Amino acid sequence: MRRTTTTTGTRGTVTPRSTRRWCIGAAAAITLAAVPLAPSAADAATAGRPDHGHQQHHAVKHGPTSVAYVEVNNDQLANVGRYTLADGANAFDIGIIFAANIDDDGTKAQLSLNANVQATLDQAATQIRPLQAKGIKVELSILGNHEGAGIANFSTPAAAADFARQVRDVVTKYRLDGIDLDDEYSDYGVNGTPQPNAQSIGWLISALRADLPHKLLSFYDIGPASTSLDASSPRIGSKLDYAWNPYYGTYSAPATPGLPKSRLSPAAVDIQSTPIATAQALARRTEAEHYGVFMTYDLPDGDDSAYVSALTQSLYGQGATYR
Repeated sequence: MRRTTTTTGTRGTVTPRSTRRWCIGAAAAITLAAVPLAPSAADAATAGRPDHGHQQHHAVKHGPTSVAYVEVNNDQLANVGRYTLADGANAFDIGIIFAANIDDDGTKAQLSLNANVQATLDQAATQIRPLQAKGIKVELSILGNHEGAGIANFSTPAAAADFARQVRDVVTKYRLDGIDLDDEYSDYGVNGTPQPNAQSIGWLISALRADLPHKLLSFYDIGPASTSLDASSPRIGSKLDYAWNPYYGTYSAPATPGLPKSRLSPAAVDIQSTPIATAQALARRTEAEHYGVFMTYDLPDGDDSAYVSALTQSLYGQGATYR
């Protein structure tokens, strides 16, 4: 579940089954013009790991891939890299910048970044590169912005391809490791925009895979795009690397054709609101049922190692320290 948001940057109220994160207002957004993810899901574990030049040697852990979304309107992405297991391995494997937006300019969908997202990208030397040097991958999340544009209503393959090129340019410019797609807050139909269609998400995924063949592509399993993917062929789903349950405090594996258990997170944990006992139970179940991903959201600034350790102890048999 996600938090609703306002353009002022204050934390919104929680609503049943569809709360979450920060939606970026158009007034604060910086619209990006086009400037320059992932191999097949089977290949992504190796090919989707670009070399960033001075990657440190780091311990390799065994267990699910751990994901941490960070609300960069509030918190620092760099905090993802400060948690380490007892053997020196990273507590988190993927950090996700939440979030960029899809705006509507009256003629087409535009990728936009608010001031805090832009600052995180501009401060890559302290916010992104240290994570990548540790072997942690950094993705940028993309979702709607109440303007009618979203990942589920591209009207043609060409329109999806145009947006994919905009995404490619940001990923390339800031040397990111991938993109996370999220079908929320689009308000389809406003401003004369079209309603969702069953082909849009497939067009977009295919275009992103073609433009970013060696990057990660993950999917937050919610919205009309989720419904379309559930009914799609495995050929489309296999172009993704990961998909995860969007409802915090619950356990339900996405039904994405083409993605095996090793690429799915049935558990969803909000670090700032899911009770620790619930989070531990979800982590234990993930490990016991041999799913390959464990997704968390809203990692805060500062030392929250008691909560993170409760998760890593269940997932990897080791506690986590904060440095």
